[in-house]
Amino acid sequence: MYYHDKRLQYPVRVEKPDPIFARQLQQAIGGIEGEIRVCLQYFFQAWGARGPDNKYRDVLLNTATEEIGHIEMLATAVALNLENAPATLQETTAQANPIVGAVMSGGERPRHVVEGMLHRHILSTGMAAFPANCDGVPFDCSHVYASGNLVGDMFANVAAEATGRTLAVRLFNAAHDTGMQEMLRFLIARDTMHQQQWLAVIEDLGGLRESLPVPNSFDQSKEAQEFSYMFMGTERSGTPVTPGRYSEGPSIDGRGQFHFKAFEPLGEEPVLGPARPDSGAQKEQMTEPPVTNSKV
Repeated sequence: MYYHDKRLQYPVRVEKPDPIFARQLQQAIGGIEGEIRVCLQYFFQAWGARGPDNKYRDVLLNTATEEIGHIEMLATAVALNLENAPATLQETTAQANPIVGAVMSGGERPRHVVEGMLHRHILSTGMAAFPANCDGVPFDCSHVYASGNLVGDMFANVAAEATGRTLAVRLFNAAHDTGMQEMLRFLIARDTMHQQQWLAVIEDLGGLRESLPVPNSFDQSKEAQEFSYMFMGTERSGTPVTPGRYSEGPSIDGRGQFHFKAFEPLGEEPVLGPARPDSGAQKEQMTEPPVTNSKV
């Protein structure tokens, strides 16, 4: 069960509304790096978390609920940035008004405006945010990762927070409004905490060395261990990869040694059977391939 508070998690103020920035903020709401993604990711990881200690479920639920507040803040910021946006697309007005010109992506407009504001902000939402990215593509949950493996999920969460923080930093650099900069300072700080938080969960679960490989419950003697710590060189010339931590020395889990090998294919060229008569293929595709007899 969840409760709500009418107050925002952190102040959101806009002194100079900017419909172009409103469009950019949509990426932080419904983009693959956005808040809807991490909110749902943490919720589904929590709802499916298993184990004798439910403290990790509690951590995920607290942070997922925090992310709802971030979505609310960003949606409010989008609406405030659209306060003075034009509601018509009349050509004569567009020529006289650089903001309307930005809507139409034509006519006179400021040089810093690269793309116009989202037409859906005018046509579909009544100057409000919606669950989509900066191009208006709806969020589809395809980047919500909840595997049921706590460590695997924590790695996914660190990556999500890293890309989310990168986006927030880019938005901060693009922001010209003091209120928007302050809001983004807060969101960037929370991304800092969440990266540390998920790494701390991995440490709490035994640390990086004990957690790898994921899942650590699989008996490694059952895998083809000659390939477990081999850096596979696939350059046709056989030139070794530039040496680094990834190709030489002890493995991160301490159970093997990294080494480089210029790799040659171990399998054969695949030969498929003829196309089926009912497959809709050409009749020439339905002939059996010639059999090659190799002499010993």
